[in-house]
Amino acid sequence: MLSRTASGLYWMARYLERAENIARVLDVTNRLSLMPVRNSHDDELRVPLNLTSTSELFWTLNDKLAMPQLFTFFVLDQRNPGSIFSCWEAAWNNAHAVRGSLSSEVWESINSSWIELRKLNRKGVDSRGADAFFDWVKERSHLFRGAMFGTLMRGDAMSFIRLGTLLERADCTARLLDVTQYLTRQDEDSVREYYRLDTLLRSVSAREAYHTIYKQQLASASVNELLILREESPRSLRSCLEEIGKQLDLIGGSGENRPRLLVTILHAALRFNSYETLISAGLHDWLRNFLSDLNDIAGSIQQTYLEAK
Repeated sequence: MLSRTASGLYWMARYLERAENIARVLDVTNRLSLMPVRNSHDDELRVPLNLTSTSELFWTLNDKLAMPQLFTFFVLDQRNPGSIFSCWEAAWNNAHAVRGSLSSEVWESINSSWIELRKLNRKGVDSRGADAFFDWVKERSHLFRGAMFGTLMRGDAMSFIRLGTLLERADCTARLLDVTQYLTRQDEDSVREYYRLDTLLRSVSAREAYHTIYKQQLASASVNELLILREESPRSLRSCLEEIGKQLDLIGGSGENRPRLLVTILHAALRFNSYETLISAGLHDWLRNFLSDLNDIAGSIQQTYLEAK
């Protein structure tokens, strides 16, 4: 496969997953912002800005931090390269460039979603319809994945799409865990902590999985363990790393292969360590290191497979 084709498939998948993740993060932020607060702090509203490193751009374009402004900034604002609209546009452009490597069903799922999103952009979407819009974004992402798994040949095209999806998913899960940890440190009220944990699980569609596995009330350590180490959870860090390793093995290649080496080392740390051992130096520090390692993996994939030699 040509490197430019692999790159188009990989980034198409990353942008589609990123759009879904932004919708999930905004959903979390919207729910957390509805909780009563003792003070006038706006830590919850800063969550998507901190996750996407767009605080400076937001304040350039807005003079107030409130849910309607956040919704507009992260949904349809084309000046924000991290908005859902911008991500879908980038995904569509990449998909159009590699259309010959996609099945007609996969292409149609992306193209029809993009057409509908452009219609929504012309009509306008406000924060009062936030829940319905978030559900629509997640539904369209599910449609894409269903078409991909159901119709795309098992080959390099599928592998590069999966790599992009899984790297973006692992990144988002780690960032959500880190932000939830930060909010808990800022306000240790047990009721609010319970609500944050419940909202976090809902955001990654893992609420039912948690109660199936643990059969107990929500506890911070158990939620963290589920989203870091439990391979049963498709959005856990271990599950993502395991699948990334499988896709790299399928792509193969002879000689030195740094992406496979980095993934093997990080996956082994998740597979053979307990939760307590992993976070012995603190969850925040461990997650920061994990994100750095994940970034190294993404960079090595870019260099090894996606750049023309």
